[in-house]
Amino acid sequence: MTTKLSPIVSEFETQEQAESYDRWFRTKVEASMNSTKPQIPHDEVMAGARKIIEQAKARRKLA
Repeated sequence: MTTKLSPIVSEFETQEQAESYDRWFRTKVEASMNSTKPQIPHDEVMAGARKIIEQAKARRKLA
């Protein structure tokens, strides 16, 4: 179902694109780690995700 990517072949066309993405990603991670927003426990997030999945399955059965 998912495409298996080679660990040797870059998914970026140029080194500059890879470095730009790396900077963007690191900035996002740092901002998240420094966030003062209340954290949501993993179990709570997973329960919400399961509810969304079950609702989607139920709608699919009705279609």
